[in-house]
Amino acid sequence: MVMPLYFTRHARNRMRQYRITCEEVESVLEAPDLVEPDEDDRLNATKVLPDKVIRVTYVEEATRIVVITVTPRRSIDAGHRNGVQQ
Repeated sequence: MVMPLYFTRHARNRMRQYRITCEEVESVLEAPDLVEPDEDDRLNATKVLPDKVIRVTYVEEATRIVVITVTPRRSIDAGHRNGVQQ
């Protein structure tokens, strides 16, 4: 990563809950399969890894990337929540 990552407490808790490693989050941010903005000017990066699909919600600041939350997904479908259309 070019910019350092800062993980919010919420993101760290979700990573622990879902057994997602820092290396997996870095992999998602370095080469995402899909990046979508959300309504709060945050970005959602999603990547298919060998054993799971991970979405990382983050914001880019001047000197760092702030990881807001990390969640596993069932699929990479855009506009879907956990693979189920809303």
